[in-house]
Amino acid sequence: MAALRVLSIAVASGRAGYVFMQGTQLLDWGITVKGVKTGNDLVGFVQKLVNDLKPDVVVTEKCDDRCRKGGHSRELIASIAELASHNEVLDVSVPRPRNFTSKYEEATHLVKRYPDVAGYLPECKRRIFEFEPRGMIIFEAVALAEAVILGPPDALAAAMG
Repeated sequence: MAALRVLSIAVASGRAGYVFMQGTQLLDWGITVKGVKTGNDLVGFVQKLVNDLKPDVVVTEKCDDRCRKGGHSRELIASIAELASHNEVLDVSVPRPRNFTSKYEEATHLVKRYPDVAGYLPECKRRIFEFEPRGMIIFEAVALAEAVILGPPDALAAAMG
């Protein structure tokens, strides 16, 4: 049986990042800034990814009461989930894994497993008054993908019905 092909989309204020994995192998990744101004732009971007990459599963963050996203980001995530339901792919929403004390520790840990994305790792942790580095969204997308690929099959089974 072929490994699961997973497209994971992470959304943050002003940007969206994606990773495409087959099993635990990272095949493609990227960031868009232009595509997150409106839901239609982001949906068009994700639809192109779905058409080109042909994933089995599209993963987004579950927007429940533990989700730290703002209203606009939540709307964008919902539009991606709706898009996935209109395609022949499984739509899986998982809670954002929080296994580290900071995003920077998580990113450093993920770079050890996926050295291809090391260029997105910031040189130093941001100060409280600085904007989050643009590339951190890639690590959020990887963490969401891993929650499906390496995590318990609960979310995947629930999405299958």
